[in-house]
Amino acid sequence: MTISSSPTVHENGSGIPLVLLHAFPLSARMFTAQLERLPGPAGDQARVITPDQRGFGTAELGSAEPSLDEIADDVARLLDALEIDRAVVGGLSMGGYVSMAFARRHPDRLRGLLLADTKATLDTEQARANRERIAAAVLARNSVQLLLEEKVAEAQLGPAPMPELVVQVRSMIAKAAPAAVAWAQRAMAARSDSLEVLAGLRVPAAVVVGEEDTLSPVAEAQLMADVIPDAELTVIPSVGHLSSLEAPETFDAAVRKLLRRVKPH
Repeated sequence: MTISSSPTVHENGSGIPLVLLHAFPLSARMFTAQLERLPGPAGDQARVITPDQRGFGTAELGSAEPSLDEIADDVARLLDALEIDRAVVGGLSMGGYVSMAFARRHPDRLRGLLLADTKATLDTEQARANRERIAAAVLARNSVQLLLEEKVAEAQLGPAPMPELVVQVRSMIAKAAPAAVAWAQRAMAARSDSLEVLAGLRVPAAVVVGEEDTLSPVAEAQLMADVIPDAELTVIPSVGHLSSLEAPETFDAAVRKLLRRVKPH
């Protein structure tokens, strides 16, 4: 198998289309293991597509006002460009928020939904205020150093992460553009509640969460799994918010299980 890349998207495999949307403030690099392994030995189990979201990695931020709906529409445009009618769409953390926005705006393009370490409920007032604080600070300083100073990487990982994983996540954060960080924080703060969208899903879903995730805890994952008509919940022991990086084999097993539940095209 050969992984193909364009400036903003990587893909591998020839099976069911699977779009994986990354967490804030990372890039599609966080799904390198999934890109390599989920297609399977013959490459026909999944066609894994990992785009950089607006402003992150090599993707342009553009001039639109902050809104996760914009990124959801970017995903629809990506499917058009790749000549894919319907796909399994999923994401982790912010990527999960975008996946739910995609389910609301483009339900006819959805074959399945993967929600990892994310939540369908709104931010608290305190959380929204903190997002605006960070957005204003990184723009004022024209630097994302604040995210490293406040140990965002460490907060996203479980209680005893491998040192090399901490370095990897900090490296991805350090590469984020201040304008993209501010835009994404404001977009997440303005997002809609998605519980009603999830209750109306007509495709299979997988909800995955790290047992030690303090940012999107197990209770939020359970809430999503309870409202989705056809959902399976996987709680991964001893890992935090970045379950696909911390426990890739268990994460991938949950994704493969979802793919087996998806109806043939």
